[in-house]
Amino acid sequence: QVQLVESGGSWVQAGASLRLSCEASGLTLDDYAMGWFRQAPGKERDFVAALKWSDGNTYYADAMKGRFIISRDDAKNTVFLQMNSLVPEDSALYYCAAARAPKEYPGTYYYTHEGFYDYWGQGTQVTVSS
Repeated sequence: QVQLVESGGSWVQAGASLRLSCEASGLTLDDYAMGWFRQAPGKERDFVAALKWSDGNTYYADAMKGRFIISRDDAKNTVFLQMNSLVPEDSALYYCAAARAPKEYPGTYYYTHEGFYDYWGQGTQVTVSS
């Protein structure tokens, strides 16, 4: 049984940093890309960042480049999202997700759209106050 368990969400003030964690179990991570998405109240779920486990390639939403960093710990089967210089607009429920990675490169679109992700965590709440 696949499980993705997020943690690290919190209430912080603008300008602060947070690191989210997602521990994965029940899947062979070399076969997957791990992604982070977020959803604010009343809005659609948006792509944040993704990491293809087998080669370490990373993908970011344009708005997050330079502020957010996705990384992993192989020994702990855990993917992280380091979020810096947080602003109130970053407030959202942050989800971890896993997408099976095709052997042939499917293009950036594949890893940045939620429709291709097979497994999802329950989410961790991030609230940034001004």
